Amino acid sequence: MSSITVRTRDRSRGGAGLGLVAWLAGIVFFLPIAWMALTSFHSEADAATNPPSFAAALTLDGYREFFGAGGGASPWPALVNSAVASIVSTLFVLVLALPAAYALSIRPVKKWTDVLFFFLSTKMLPVVAGLLPIYLFAKNAGMLDNIWLLVILYTSMNLPIAVWMMQSFLAEVPVAIIEAARVDGAKLPTILARVVAPIALPGIAATSLICFIFSWNELLFARVLTGVVAETAPVFLTGFITSQGLFLAKVCAASLVISLPVLAAGFAAQDKLVQGLSLGAVK
Repeated sequence: MSSITVRTRDRSRGGAGLGLVAWLAGIVFFLPIAWMALTSFHSEADAATNPPSFAAALTLDGYREFFGAGGGASPWPALVNSAVASIVSTLFVLVLALPAAYALSIRPVKKWTDVLFFFLSTKMLPVVAGLLPIYLFAKNAGMLDNIWLLVILYTSMNLPIAVWMMQSFLAEVPVAIIEAARVDGAKLPTILARVVAPIALPGIAATSLICFIFSWNELLFARVLTGVVAETAPVFLTGFITSQGLFLAKVCAASLVISLPVLAAGFAAQDKLVQGLSLGAVK
């Protein structure tokens, strides 16, 4: 048996082993979601049994209570608030991050690495450390319980990571194409919208999806700075957690419904997400 055949067989075994590890890791991460989904279709009595019952009767009572059929508050205002805050802030982030990343990659400014480090350093401060001054500012400005305050906060929170990501994506855009567009008389907004953005679309999709997920899942600021009017979905979800009575099935149903927009966005953009996150990995 030749050495080439032996190496080929070893590589095949190694690839099979890595594939098995990847599948096991995927199953481990998926099991809690599957268990949450199954529990959401059980009654509260069956969901609270120990050990859990896999063959318990299925019911939609948890979803009926979540959507207010049991006389509780409707989740739709909170879901709409989360959608507005997440989508609008993500759009603002893209509008601001694209020219900033262009200046740091294609047309680099002086000491651009220091600028990137400054952007990244803003994420090193714990969020709770800035909670009190932001609360006092919002109170004095009359912006408590205002969804646009969350839009501003989410935009500022996601902008550094968006600039950092898009800088690496835009660095892969061929400079010759941009120079050709400039020779043809295209201005900077036209170059960004019609030349740079289509080429870097996978990276932009990956950045927007991550910003959307961060905004949708944010709880601390939404919990402290909002009340009834601007309540978001994560804050609404915390209202189902109580020390009195059975609530597990209802919490699982609420968690699954609130997670669906993020899961749907990730599934719809999975191709662009993989391309964007791997952009620039192979020269």
